[in-house]
Amino acid sequence: MSILSVTNLTKTYQSGSRKLTVLDNVNFEVNAGATMAIVGPSGSGKTTLLGLCAGLDTASGGSVKLVGKALENLSEDERAKVRNESVGFIFQNFQLLPTLTALENVMVPMELKKRKDARHQAEVLLNQVGLGDRLTHYPSQLSGGEQQRVSIARAFANEPKILFADEPTGNLDTETGDMIENLIFQLNKEKGTTLILVTHDPQLAERTQQIISIKGGKIQEVSYG
Repeated sequence: MSILSVTNLTKTYQSGSRKLTVLDNVNFEVNAGATMAIVGPSGSGKTTLLGLCAGLDTASGGSVKLVGKALENLSEDERAKVRNESVGFIFQNFQLLPTLTALENVMVPMELKKRKDARHQAEVLLNQVGLGDRLTHYPSQLSGGEQQRVSIARAFANEPKILFADEPTGNLDTETGDMIENLIFQLNKEKGTTLILVTHDPQLAERTQQIISIKGGKIQEVSYG
């Protein structure tokens, strides 16, 4: 069953008198529980595509159907509701709140849902990513790899149906990056989440079941692992 369906997706920006096409008639589908990578050179439209699929931005044309809902028919608030209920995010630059501890950062999504077990679940998740002894540390007291592990725990906090990861190992050294990769795939498998990731790393892309190569805003190739 398809959890993400993209049809004739187009994104253009007006730059003075010029019209810049960032995405041009993109089509693909992802089944629930599948893993997919979006690859391509810098400026090819990968991050724009990810943002449109996750409902963070609106398209100029075409359709994105996420967890059965056509995003173009929804208001900003309705799209936010879909994200809060069904989507997890992992970013290249971690995007942790600097004034909150690791534990509090992971609790945030659950507290927004008024979950009574937020603290307990955050502790469980941080233990799962190997940070059980870092609960009270602030982001500035953690290494890059540790910060990314906190963001992975936060991404899984609301048991998302689909997880979007934008260059999740982009700011990490090779060894730390490999560990983060393994962690994402392991948790993803355990929790049955759909995984969509943007990456420059061919080895990371090869670990997914479906690879979409994008260049100049157009899909060049779709391959299956």
